[in-house]
Amino acid sequence: MAVFPQPLQRLMEELNKLPGIGSKSAQRIAFHILQAPKEEVSALAEALVAAKQKIGYCSNCFNITDRDPCRLCQDPRREDNVICVVEDPRDVVALEKTNFKGRYHVLGGAISPLEGVGPEQLRIKELLERLKKQPVEELILATNPTLEGEATAMYLARLLRGVVPSITRIAHGLPVGGDLEYVDEMTLTKALEGRHQI
Repeated sequence: MAVFPQPLQRLMEELNKLPGIGSKSAQRIAFHILQAPKEEVSALAEALVAAKQKIGYCSNCFNITDRDPCRLCQDPRREDNVICVVEDPRDVVALEKTNFKGRYHVLGGAISPLEGVGPEQLRIKELLERLKKQPVEELILATNPTLEGEATAMYLARLLRGVVPSITRIAHGLPVGGDLEYVDEMTLTKALEGRHQI
């Protein structure tokens, strides 16, 4: 016998599909929604539907946007001679906090043979086409410091050598304010490899 009414059970099951939401969190959110005023629940439902219907990808950089081209691509104050290549739109958000003023290109993931993701599943062809139309001085490879991110960066570096004058990789290493005794071996190794003279 079901403990919860079917509509509530379905709501919890749908919430449980969201990343980071386990069954207890799904149950807590579902009960919060039940207790919220009807107007708030309707506003949440409308916001979910509107986001899904109105948000798409920029035809130039492939960042998420509600207009095409996106606001970043339309911004005349940004530097056209530098493109930062990232895996995901969330990476653009993180880099924007640093006041980076170049352009972006979102790959839509990283090369991962185990998950069936090869170069053809990423927006690499679009990057090549973009570089033909808009030559740049520097391409910054800002993929994640994971095995997949490193493989993607190395693939792009080999593919684009000779196409772009300067291909750089973001540095990896110790976080500001971190203590050496708590840093994992791989991070410390990368920090030593990326050391520079002061």
